[in-house]
This record gives sequence, structure tokens and C-alpha cells, in this order.
Amino acid sequence: MNTRVAVIGAGPSGLAQLRAFKSAADKGAEIPEIVCFEKQSDWGGLWNYTWRTGLDEHGDPVHGSMYRYLWSNGPKECLEFADYTFEEHFGRPIGSYPPRAVLWDYIKGRVEKSGLRKWVRFNSPVRMVTFSDETKKFTVTAHDRSNDVTYSEEFDNVVVASGHFSVPNVPYFEGFSTFNGRILHSHDFRDAMEFKGKDILIIGRSYSAEDIGSQCYKYGAKSITSSYRSKPMGFKWPENWKEVPLLQKVVGKTAHFKDGTTKDVDAIILCTGYLHSFPFLTDDLKLKTANRMWPLDLYEGVVWEKNPKLSYIGMQDQFYTFNMFDAQAWFARDVIMGRIRLPSAEAMAAHGAKWRAREETLEDAEQMIWFQGDYTKELMDQTDYPGFDVEAVNQTFMEWEHHKAEDIMSFRDHSYRSLMTGTMAPLHHTPWLQALDDSMESYLEVKGVAAE
Repeated sequence: MNTRVAVIGAGPSGLAQLRAFKSAADKGAEIPEIVCFEKQSDWGGLWNYTWRTGLDEHGDPVHGSMYRYLWSNGPKECLEFADYTFEEHFGRPIGSYPPRAVLWDYIKGRVEKSGLRKWVRFNSPVRMVTFSDETKKFTVTAHDRSNDVTYSEEFDNVVVASGHFSVPNVPYFEGFSTFNGRILHSHDFRDAMEFKGKDILIIGRSYSAEDIGSQCYKYGAKSITSSYRSKPMGFKWPENWKEVPLLQKVVGKTAHFKDGTTKDVDAIILCTGYLHSFPFLTDDLKLKTANRMWPLDLYEGVVWEKNPKLSYIGMQDQFYTFNMFDAQAWFARDVIMGRIRLPSAEAMAAHGAKWRAREETLEDAEQMIWFQGDYTKELMDQTDYPGFDVEAVNQTFMEWEHHKAEDIMSFRDHSYRSLMTGTMAPLHHTPWLQALDDSMESYLEVKGVAAE
């Protein structure tokens, strides 16, 4: 009987796994039967935008955390697939900071060209995964929401690629229950125009705080106040954007901060991160971790050490994204297909402990980037993934960090060279602050002539 592999999720991580198996098949290898379960009606994960918040049309929690007007906050050159370039997809070079719709089209393009839709069951969230010590097989229970039918099937291996940016971490502050305005988590943020002319308080200091604040500034917020727990983001903000220590309480519409200052605000946006949540897994299979560069219990950041027939893709805190997911997927594929032999449980744990110890020494974003680059290279060196120059990617990341420090509102007005084709990206036709249309058609427009 043929080996069967279940892939949970058809976002960038899950699609990387499908592409890894298809790559092996294209080279003549006999691959397992692949079944991918995707809860949404189309693939792309978070990049598949939905206007919905709260519950979706089937009564399940909305997976998507993307918002209108979102543009890549890092150079596309740092996430480009080694086996499918932006130039191949769009037929010409494009700018370095595409909006969401452009990246979604790129993600879909690779798997559509590979003919992988037949492997995916859409509108089919996984409800439960169990493992039998007797049969050494997994039972995956899924819900076919189109026909409202729940069913179970057996698999030899499972790959969890459901992401970890969809279950919000929502803290409570005194006075929230009587705040005379709107409180929402970044997971439910959809349109910056909602906050035009308003005084906004943002809790948090990571990428979502930086970008949602920038979106609100771009689309006309009256003022932006960022409240941090540990230290400020420290960028050179516009005059109407201030950073203050952590919120202590809210009285009416007045926010009180740790330094004794106050600010009247109309809305509070919690950019307070996400939880690793896998309610469909039994405890013996469930990764439990904070958002770390190196989660423990995953050999090479991928294979579940307590049961190596289970793998996780994309569970790290991330600078590298799509291409790191590829490196992980190729590694997981080769473990599943027996091309890579795993060491003993003790050796796997020691390997993870060594990487975690290095993670503990990281002091800033630059060190984290080099750390993740080294990790990605270690994975690529063990498989036939086409690969790329990690040091060159890291150097592009360094330029990106420099441009952000120079001017947080114009870093997207730079371009970089593709590490795959060597082509320099053109500058976008409109500075980011003036580019109010985030559609793919507008982005791909050339000198006033719309792209076909």
C-alpha cells in the first residue's frame, strides 16, 4: 500500500511542502500520496485576503490577519523562491516592495504552474489528528464544509503547516471594559481609512505595530501613540507619532502610561502578537512554544522529536519566510522519503539545545537575520533544493535595516538586486506614501500604461 502524507494548510508553508514533493516527482522519484487540507476556499494562507473578522461564513474563527493596503515590509528579494523567480512569474522585473495582492499572485503562480490543485481539499479544516502506537499511523479527521460532512482517514506521516499568525494574543488592561472607543487586535484590523482623523493608541513594538501605525499615518490618522513594554522601536517618526512606556489603565477615553503621561484616544489597536495554537492535535503531538527563533522539540526546526513521523513547517519567528519554508519542506520531504536518516533522540535534542543556546545570545535584528540565514543554509545543504546565496540575502536584509533607520516612511522607495537572476528591481512608479491604491493592476502599471 502506498505511503500517504497529510499536509495541514495550503498557505506558503503548506504549498512549499507540496512543491517539494512535486520537485521530487519531476526528477523521477516515486513519491507518497499527498493530501493537503485547507480550511479556506482558496490557497495562499494569510495572503488570501478576507474582509471578514471574528467568525467566517461557516462559523469557524477567521484565519486571515491581512489588511487592505498591506505592502511587503521587507524586500521581495529576500523571500524569492529559488525555483520560481518574480521575473519568471510576471515576465519582467518589478519593484522590491509589492502589495499583498502581488505576492499572493506570485505564491499561487508556482503551484498553479505545477498543477498541484488536485492535491488540495479546500473548505476542509482538520478537526483532530491522533496517532496509534499499534498501527504507527495517524488518523486525520476533517470537515468537508461544502457538504457538511466529517470524515476520518489514515496517514503514515503528517506535516503541520497551518501557521502561527492567526490566533491573537489579547492582553487585558484596566479600564478596557468601559473604554469609550474601539478596541481591536491587529488580527481584526482591515482598513486604515476607518481611523482617518482619529487619535490611535497602538500597544506593541514589533512589525505589526510599526506597519499598522504607518498605514494609519498614511491614510490620515490625526495622531498615533505607540506604547511599549520593554523598549521603543526607536525610528524617526512623523511629528504626530509618539512612543511612550506601557499603558497602565484607561479611564473613559484617557489612556494613562507608566511614565505618568496621558493621552485621549479614539481607538486602541493591540499589536500584541499571536499564539501557537493547534487545537486539532492531541497533546503528545502538539508543539508548545512562544514565538522563538528556535522552538525546542523540533529537530532542524522541522521534525517533531517525540514522533519523527510528524513535521512542522514555518513555526519560527521569522525574518526569512518563503525560501526558508522551502528549505524546511525539502528537508521534511527527504525525511519522509527516507533520504535523510535521523540521528538518535538524544542527538536530536542536543542539536536543538546547541541552536537554542546560540539564540539566547542574539541581541538585535541583525544577529537574528544571520542566525536564521545560517539555519536555512544548514537545511539546504542536506537536500537538492536549488538553493541561493544566504550571505547575499543577509546583506540585502542589512540594507533594508539601514533604509528603515534612515526613514521609516520611505524605506519602501528603494530597490534591490534579485539574488536569483541578478536583475536590479526598478523603483516603483509612485512613492509609498502617495501610493494609495494597493491593487495588483495599479502596482504593475508602467509609465501610465496598465499591465495586461
